[in-house]
Amino acid sequence: MAKVIVGMSGGVDSAVAAYLLKQQGYEVRGVTLRVWGSDEEGDSRCCEIDEARNVCNLLDIKYHPHNCTSLFKDRVIDPFVDAYLDGLTPNPCIECNRYVKWAKMIELADILDADYIATGHYAYVEKLPNGRYTVRKASNIAKDQTYMLYKLTQEQLSRTLMPLGQYTKDEVRAIAEKAGLPCAHKEESQEICFVTEGRYTDFIKDHTDKTLPAEGNFVDVDGNVLGKHKGIHQYTVGQRKGLGIALGYPAFVTKIDAENNTVVLGTEASLMVDKFNCRDVNYLSVPNLSCGDTIRCLAKARYHQTERPATIECTGDGKVMVTLDEAVKGVSPGQSAVFYDEEGRVIGGGIITN
Repeated sequence: MAKVIVGMSGGVDSAVAAYLLKQQGYEVRGVTLRVWGSDEEGDSRCCEIDEARNVCNLLDIKYHPHNCTSLFKDRVIDPFVDAYLDGLTPNPCIECNRYVKWAKMIELADILDADYIATGHYAYVEKLPNGRYTVRKASNIAKDQTYMLYKLTQEQLSRTLMPLGQYTKDEVRAIAEKAGLPCAHKEESQEICFVTEGRYTDFIKDHTDKTLPAEGNFVDVDGNVLGKHKGIHQYTVGQRKGLGIALGYPAFVTKIDAENNTVVLGTEASLMVDKFNCRDVNYLSVPNLSCGDTIRCLAKARYHQTERPATIECTGDGKVMVTLDEAVKGVSPGQSAVFYDEEGRVIGGGIITN
């Protein structure tokens, strides 16, 4: 009997993943990684230990909570804060998946002599004819989470099970209800798990010893001063609301220039981009590209963006240039671009630089 440890968050998805794997004959153990919270602040929505333990008791599987707060701070919180201070818009869940959740769960799997780890993500893990592992889109596209998984390593994917790839959220809730799990209709959060109250700008202020960016100028695309901003960490590319400036037309943040402490404003049309670059590219379905190599793909530059036909060209040192067939808006430095083939498999992805 193969042994698998399941990352348990206290929510319905991880609970049903554990239930399904037990039904399939695996020896299942539940693990919760406590990544955030204190007696004063409370746990984050990613590590509700009491609820996860209750689910494991109901499923009659062993349960192991594990403290990862220090690792989470080093690999997720600090980079998140620093990115905003540098005028970038980060994706903390992507970093957490590779460097905290998967890294720690595989470490625990080795300690517990488990063959696999598993999560409640909506995606498939596939081993391709070329011997490489990748993730493929869930059958329920509306819940697909492959965008958040592109940074996983080949070793991590080779030991990962994702039993929810074929289900809709309603089907998962129905399975939970039939199994008598109390989380069957638990509401899911759409927010960053560790920003439990207030705005992310308040979180940044409370979790850095660095000097916050000073006020600076709003400028137009030609550099003309339009007014004053409150600090570059309070804005993201594409933002329209909360700018605190009236220009007589709908204005959007089109660029954040940390070096000059300026926030560039423009029209919605000026947000359109058909070419951008990425760094720290991680390849899944194909081996690393060599400088000058190109691949046709479908690219998306935000989690909820629809993929668009594109060409990626390796420019060396883990970087690619992405050329879209048609311009899109919402391309923001610090976010990730993920590249798919026509079958919904992840080719790879990287962090947008410009």
